[in-house]
Amino acid sequence: MMHERVIRWSFFFVGLAILGLGIAMTIKGKEFGIGPWDVFHYGLYNQFGLTIGTWSIITGFVILGFTSVYTKSLPQIGAFLNMLMLGVFIDLFLFILPDPVSLVAQGAFYIVGLVILGYGIGVYVASGLGAGPRDGIMLLIVEKTGWRIEWVRNGIEVIVLLVGWALGGPVGVGSVIIAFMLGKVIGIALPQCKWLLATILSYDNRKPTANEL
Repeated sequence: MMHERVIRWSFFFVGLAILGLGIAMTIKGKEFGIGPWDVFHYGLYNQFGLTIGTWSIITGFVILGFTSVYTKSLPQIGAFLNMLMLGVFIDLFLFILPDPVSLVAQGAFYIVGLVILGYGIGVYVASGLGAGPRDGIMLLIVEKTGWRIEWVRNGIEVIVLLVGWALGGPVGVGSVIIAFMLGKVIGIALPQCKWLLATILSYDNRKPTANEL
């Protein structure tokens, strides 16, 4: 029988891999525009080199460092691994996936990538092993100011989007689609992923029958 922690960590890493695949696919369809944080990472890559995944890691490290200093506490292992592994997966899939040539192919990459991205978030969040650094800073601001979470989230993403756009990141109708549709995809995906995890855990924890002994 597998232990619950092993199952949860498996969900966590599989979810990050799926999330990285979804982000890479939307970046491949960048003619439509990409999500705010990815615009920011792409803009940094456009201006200073390195890779998009590396800038995702660096940005996450800076946010984690700021949060840790402000709260005077060390980051959870889940947040640290989220920061590190997501950047690795983004670069891996950007390297593996082909570059779509036609606008139709880019659109297909973008739409499928958006759905995959939402399910990746659903799988890793369902594991219950901690939010990523970007979600962490959002929750910290909400806690300290008392502002509504949607105001804080939208405010952060608008600022990040504008800075990324100024750096040369691709902004388009797809950026708006992600802003309004990703939450809906996650709303569908997360309950399904939680149900799947609960089903696996209940199967793992059940007592073996006489025929299985």
